Amino acid sequence: MKQKLAKLINVKSIVTLMLTIVFCILAVKQSVSAEQFLTIFTTVIAFYFGTQYQKNTNIKEENNDEN
Repeated sequence: MKQKLAKLINVKSIVTLMLTIVFCILAVKQSVSAEQFLTIFTTVIAFYFGTQYQKNTNIKEENNDEN
């Protein structure tokens, strides 16, 4: 449980969550168009999950190399 919490509280996660919150607020206030919101949000989420996927792949490869 503590490991999951520690992984959640890393810089990439905090930045992703903050950007999501900010752009949601801007969208509600109609400061950004829906198209702009979708483009930015998709980019941020894709980056976040892409880096997480790469990190997990690297860990699996390291574990396979050890065996």
